[in-house]
Parts: sequence; structure tokens; C-alpha cells
Amino acid sequence: MTDTYEVVVVGGGAAGLSAALVLGRARRSVLVIDGGEPRNAPAAHMQGYLTRDGMSPAEFLAVGREEIARYGVELVRDLAVDVARDADGEFDVTLGGGRRVHGRRLVVATGLADELPAVPGVAERFGRDVLHCPYCHGWEVRDQAFGVLATTPMGVHQALMVSQWSKDVTLFLHTVAEEELTDDDLRRLAAAGVAVVPGEVAGLDVVEDRLTAVRLADGTAHERSVLFVAPRPVPRTGLLEQLGADLQETPFGSYAAVDPTGLTSVPGVWAAGNAIGFGEQVVNAASGGYRAGATINGELLFADLDAAVRV
Repeated sequence: MTDTYEVVVVGGGAAGLSAALVLGRARRSVLVIDGGEPRNAPAAHMQGYLTRDGMSPAEFLAVGREEIARYGVELVRDLAVDVARDADGEFDVTLGGGRRVHGRRLVVATGLADELPAVPGVAERFGRDVLHCPYCHGWEVRDQAFGVLATTPMGVHQALMVSQWSKDVTLFLHTVAEEELTDDDLRRLAAAGVAVVPGEVAGLDVVEDRLTAVRLADGTAHERSVLFVAPRPVPRTGLLEQLGADLQETPFGSYAAVDPTGLTSVPGVWAAGNAIGFGEQVVNAASGGYRAGATINGELLFADLDAAVRV
């Protein structure tokens, strides 16, 4: 048997829960499929969300789940592994556990995964003293000794950005050759007071569960208490690709091409959160989910009214 909902939301993060909240309050039958893999799980706190600044991501999601439940929204912990659009323009979704569900409309809020540089210690300390976003964590580590691990020439940009939060910044070129830096790069780094250290990074020194230094392959160690890295974003676009949705190429991967409401190129399919871009923070994701949910409710309302008129 296939359970039918007016809207199926794939992804139980800020974007998916926000869409579900709006739709539940609009008295729509909604299913949220949550794989339980939020991008910000390693972080102890989230910042920059007005009235929620400093809240833990886990608490934020727990409160969100409680809120949607008040409006009859169903949430299932599983993965959506397959999706198909039927002859009526609606959607059949297969879950990892074998359950099949049907939705008149679909919201894809599957986000992305961060693929970290393969340097010993980086993954273990990610979200603690190995960080990637100064807007998320810069204030909390301000004025400490920063390191920036460059895996592409874009590491220069990251080093310049984090210099807003500390005047003690060292750029470790790691896998980037000195010749790859432009004259403009060098001038800006000098103006920002950023030190540049060539050579591959071999690992991190940790004492009493705190980062103390960045160690190079030649054995030299540079005292640092914070290391910024740039993970390679891996958008979770599998369902969108199955449906034939248009993707747009960016320097940070391929994401769903959407209109201002989150509507993709596939009629009836909306996308929100990191499914549409690398830089969608929690507050942006929640906003995108809200817009998608409100748009879907209106679209369903008028579709049903027009169908009634035709009868």
C-alpha cells in the first residue's frame, strides 16, 4: 500500500521543517522524511539566527520537530532512495526501509555533505577548533591565533576573510604552490598582515583536547589555536537528478536551479536550503522553506478550485 499526502518533504533540517510548519498550519497533510544527517551536526552552537543565536543545532531541530507535530505533520526517520513523477504530475517516493509514499507536491531539502581535507586530526576536530565559516564561529574564537589550510587558491580568500576576526593569521599553502598566488593575492595578504607558509601540512598537534599547533611534513610546527579549512561541498542532488531537474554549476558544486519561491524546473518540485546553494545558512534555509511552503499551499488551493470549476 502507498500512503498519500498532499506534500512530501525530503529532508528534516531547517528548510524542510520550515516548509512543513507552514504547510501543517495551512491544514495540509504533510510527510517529512528525515535521514538524520544535518550538515551542522558537528557544531555545538549556531550563530547569526536572530533570537536563536547560540542555540545548539540539535536543540533547534528538536524544537522544530515538536512544532510541526502540533499541526499533524508526520515525520519518519528514513532515507528517500527513489522518486518518480507519474502521469498526473504527482510523485511516488520509495524509502530505504521499503515504504512507498505518494505526494501531490514535493519539497527537496536534502542539503549537502562537507568533504574535509585528508589531514590527520581535521575531521576529528571539525566544528570545535577546526572551523570553516567565520560568520558561524568567528566571534567565538576572535583574537586567537588562526591558521588557514589552503587546498586551492581560494584559500587566500578565506584567509583574508578571517583576518576580520583576528590579526594573527597564518595561511598554510599545503597543496597550493606559491606560484599559484597572484600579485593581487600577495598584496592583499600583506595588507591584511597574513603570514604565508609554504609546504604540506602533515597533521595537528593537540594537547589536553585543544589544538596547539599545525605541523608540516618537514617536522616544523606552528603554534595555532584555531584552524580554518574549506571542505569540498557535495550537494545531495540524487533525487533531483532522478526527476530531471535543471542544475546550475557554481564554484562550490551543482545545485538545483530554482525561481524565487524555490520552484525547480520540474513542475510540482520545490527545493530549499543547501539543496539550492553552498551559502544557505540556517536562517536562509528556514526562510527558503517558508517561501516554498506558502507557495505550494497557494498553488494547491487554486489547482483544486480550478478543478472544481471545470466539473
